[in-house]
Amino acid sequence: MKRVLFNSIIFILSCSMLPSCSEKLEVDLESAITANSMWQDESDAKAAIFGAYTRMREAFSTSYIYWGEYRSGLWGPGLATNAGYSNTFSNQLNSSHAQANWKNLYTTINDCNLILKHVPEIAFTSEEEKNNVLGQAYYIRGFCYYWIARIWGDAPVVLSGFESGSQDDLYPSRQPAADVYAQVEKDLEQAGSLLGESAIGPQVASISAVYILQADYYLWMNKVNNSGPQALGKAKAAIDQLISSNNHALLPNFADVFSSELNPEIIFCWRMVTDEATGGYPSDFLVPLQYISASVVENPVKAGSHQQWIFLTDSYKELLEAEADDQRSRVSFETFFDPGKNDTFQWINKYAGTWENGTRIFNADIVVYRYADALLLGAEIENALGNTSAALGYLNSIAKRAYGVDNKYSALSKTEIDEAVLLERKREFVAEGKLWWDLIRMGVVFEQVESLADQKDKPNILLWPVHDSSINTNPNITQTEGYN
Repeated sequence: MKRVLFNSIIFILSCSMLPSCSEKLEVDLESAITANSMWQDESDAKAAIFGAYTRMREAFSTSYIYWGEYRSGLWGPGLATNAGYSNTFSNQLNSSHAQANWKNLYTTINDCNLILKHVPEIAFTSEEEKNNVLGQAYYIRGFCYYWIARIWGDAPVVLSGFESGSQDDLYPSRQPAADVYAQVEKDLEQAGSLLGESAIGPQVASISAVYILQADYYLWMNKVNNSGPQALGKAKAAIDQLISSNNHALLPNFADVFSSELNPEIIFCWRMVTDEATGGYPSDFLVPLQYISASVVENPVKAGSHQQWIFLTDSYKELLEAEADDQRSRVSFETFFDPGKNDTFQWINKYAGTWENGTRIFNADIVVYRYADALLLGAEIENALGNTSAALGYLNSIAKRAYGVDNKYSALSKTEIDEAVLLERKREFVAEGKLWWDLIRMGVVFEQVESLADQKDKPNILLWPVHDSSINTNPNITQTEGYN
């Protein structure tokens, strides 16, 4: 079993102790624990922050890939599919889609709001420990609001913790997306000021996790929200701080990134571990056990316990296999002809977990940010600033590991560098929940996603509708324009 950072008992306690806000915001009000009964000492605060990570993991474990990749045109049916998948692939979303529900994100935010409300009043043995708890709460909340802003645009910005169903502000309205993005910036600034260089990671927020999220956020603000050169300068400052810290590095072997957890490349991840939490979206990638011959299970076919609902499109597989020397290809996906079944099967090796006693255990941590992302974000930032040499340097660091050659990219124009960055991101981050955002940020989403080609003029087509349950329980929540 993997090295444990969190005490499982604390997770269980924190999940049962923390209240959540009202169903009016589409989050569960499971209890009405008050400050008098819970927020007594340092152990309560630490249990609460671990509970917030549990909530966060629950919010993203399945939805992360829907929101961050399945709309990109790079995915399609696996050995089977259903409407929840196919509607996402084809960008035919509706307000009953499970991933249109923001409930779990706001439940996570409410946990953070309660921490930020009560922890300042608790005595700690060390001010650094208190700051660490507060900094992580700001990070989680900022992370959630960043995703909310990109997924739904206008959305409630809720900063007070809900502890009772009789509170006055149980019916929040959608605020302009600019307000949501502004809150992200504030939360990340607070997280950075509180966490300090001693904060641990990668299964909890560290200063490195703050830097890369800031770089991601400010680059998005510059290129998508037209926030101007100041945002781009802040993106560069954040990525420079991360890279100059020397706290992270590329692993020489790409496959090791996903087979050896808590390695120097991982900056932030969600913890999956046997007997605590397993599963998530990677369970949809493998071949059903009943489809394949017993002799090829794990030799080499990665077998799963349920249907393979999704897989890469043929055109995406061709792109991933276009260069024979690219060591990432077989990690991203593998193909095998099973002579016993006279059939060919494919699967994704990332996040396959472990095979124990004839059962697939999806206990691989889901990686959110790793050092390769920092380098490619750095390349994109430097290119936007006109620093061609620095951009090519970062880009070639990724290419060196992938292809085993020096200076693969040289003498490229600004447009060609962006194209190369996007190409490498497609090959580097298969099934890592990033590519939809990359296509939007690079300004090519309508060119490269076939299902969007004739929908460019539809209002908010790049956003998601709000789930019916949110609208039905809160009269102040309106549907995203274009999905009425």
